[in-house]
Amino acid sequence: MSEEALETEEGSGADEAPQGQEPESTEAIDFEAKYNEAQDRYLRAYAEFENIKKRLEKEKYQAIDYASEGFAKDLLPVIDALEMALKIDQSDHFEQLKEGVNLTKAALIKAFEKYGVLPVTHENGFDPALHEAITQTDDEALEDNAIAQVMQQGWRYKERLLRPSLVSVNKRS
Repeated sequence: MSEEALETEEGSGADEAPQGQEPESTEAIDFEAKYNEAQDRYLRAYAEFENIKKRLEKEKYQAIDYASEGFAKDLLPVIDALEMALKIDQSDHFEQLKEGVNLTKAALIKAFEKYGVLPVTHENGFDPALHEAITQTDDEALEDNAIAQVMQQGWRYKERLLRPSLVSVNKRS
């Protein structure tokens, strides 16, 4: 081939796409930009989701850690009342002390009730799910399986038993 022919071949089409192919269109460039933008938005949304998830997990554990805070605040007046009772002089009357202790007990029970801590009931007779029989009596005035005496009050938290009542159960011979 002559030098002219080579120059013509080299000069023509060096910057052009091979025959049958068009140069990259603006549509392809726009598509790639949109794809990159969508991928960036996805990554940002995913990162934000992960941050929210971590924050909610942290808040959940904090809520669990401090769940008893309100309960503790409601018991502080009971402690104050007991401290005042301990400061009573010996010259004060026993009945006043007894009344103060009863008021303190009432305040404590009220705080318990506010949070669903309730005493176990005894009106329906002995229930092994709620009571623990430690003695038996034979009293003709009471029905069979009636609770004759409560030695220690049982307590429940909502539907769960915290402690059964220690009771004396009537068993007729």
